[in-house]
Amino acid sequence: MERGRLVFAMDATASRQFTWDQACHIQAMMFEEAGRVGGLDIQLIFFRGFRECKSTSWISSAQQLQKLMTSVQCLAGKTQIRKVLKKTLDETQKKHVNALVFVGDAMEEDVDELGHLAGQLGLHAVPCFMFHEGRDPLVENVYRQVARLSGGAYCPFDEGAAQQLRELLSAVAVFAAGGRRALSDFSKGKKGGSTLLLSQLGK
Repeated sequence: MERGRLVFAMDATASRQFTWDQACHIQAMMFEEAGRVGGLDIQLIFFRGFRECKSTSWISSAQQLQKLMTSVQCLAGKTQIRKVLKKTLDETQKKHVNALVFVGDAMEEDVDELGHLAGQLGLHAVPCFMFHEGRDPLVENVYRQVARLSGGAYCPFDEGAAQQLRELLSAVAVFAAGGRRALSDFSKGKKGGSTLLLSQLGK
């Protein structure tokens, strides 16, 4: 069985340090859950500071990903979601990417451009799972549009909700490795974020 490919993108501007640290501890579960249904390769993309947006090579183990993530320090700067979407589009044109995860709390870019890129990802069957930390309604609206246009899903989470983030990231990893059916199996008996993601997929 071919391994799933997941782009894991995070806002690494200054306000994100706490959630970045949380994700460092949680990410091993993504590989563990995905391994039950076929395995997973992850590419990490992050932006921070002044126009800095970096992507790693494809990573096949939790140890590799954690080593990279723990070496990153968050820096003040503006969002660069456009670059994340464009990099993901470029990657899937080389070899299909099963899903994009984006974790952030802000949006300071042109909404129409983000929508256009999200639509292109949708045409390439790359759903965007937009995880929103915070309560900003303007950010929520844009994240929801990106998710919908790409055929993905939007899900809010609260600062410090490690268990919630753990389930969300694990659910998308399962989807990337095994598809909708695997996510449906993963969601059985759960009442949290994974069922919310499943209900939105493809809508």
